[in-house]
Amino acid sequence: MPLWAQLLDVLRERLGRGDFARAFPTDAELTKEFGLSRHTVREAVRRLQSEGVVTRERGRRTFVRPAAIEQPTGAIYSLFRSIEAQGREQRSTVLSLAETVDANVAARLGLRANARVVRLERLRLVDGQPLAHDTAWLPATIARPLLEVDFTHTALYDELALRCGARPTSGSEWIHTELAAAADGQLLGLRGRQPVFTIQRLSRFEDRTIEWRETVVRGDRYTFVAHWQNGGGYHAALVPMSEPLAAGGGGQP
Repeated sequence: MPLWAQLLDVLRERLGRGDFARAFPTDAELTKEFGLSRHTVREAVRRLQSEGVVTRERGRRTFVRPAAIEQPTGAIYSLFRSIEAQGREQRSTVLSLAETVDANVAARLGLRANARVVRLERLRLVDGQPLAHDTAWLPATIARPLLEVDFTHTALYDELALRCGARPTSGSEWIHTELAAAADGQLLGLRGRQPVFTIQRLSRFEDRTIEWRETVVRGDRYTFVAHWQNGGGYHAALVPMSEPLAAGGGGQP
C-alpha cells in the first residue's frame, strides 16, 4: 500500500477510538509523528476530507466533523429518542417556557386570536454541541401543566402524555433548506451563512390540533432517511407547498 493509504488506515482507526475528540493534528504534527513527507500527509487528510470525516478551511486547523444524526421520516418521531438511540447524549438549553398570546400561532392551531398558548423554545444539543433551534406552541388549555417541567433532558411528547393526557396521533410536516439567519447561526455555532434545514410541524391529537412547531437544524449534522419497499410499506414523495411558510422552521418532539 502507498504510504498515504497506510497513514489513512491509522488515522481512521484513531478516529474510531475517539483520539481526536479535542482537536485533529495539523499536517506539521502528523509529519513529525510519522516521519512522512508533507505531501503524503496532505493526501491522507484530503481523503478523509472527501469522505466527509474532517473539514478544513484555509488558515484554520482541520476539524473532525460530528457524525450526522439520521432521522427516519413518515411518522411522528422524537429527536430526543433518535439521538439517544444512536448512543449520543441529548440535552437542551431552555431559552423560553411561558404562557403567551400569538395571533398567528393561534390561527395555525385553530384557536381564537386572543387564545392563550404555551411556548417552549429550546436549543437542542448533541454531545454538548448545538444541533437545532426548536420552538413549539401548544394550546394552554391542554399544555399548561408543562410550565412546571424541566426540559433539560426529556422529550416534549413524553411530558405531554404524562402530564396532559395527550400525545400526537397524526400531523403534517414541511421541510426545506435555506441559509441560516444571523440569530440562528449564532445559536447553532455556524461560521457564516451556512445551509440549514427549516422544519414546520402541525400535530393533532385525535381530531384536535395541539401543536405548531418551528425548528432550524444544522444541515451538516442531520440527515433525513426514507425507507421503502415494492408492493407496500412506507411511501414518501416531494409535493408542492399548499400554503406559504411562516418565518422559521419546526419539527422535533
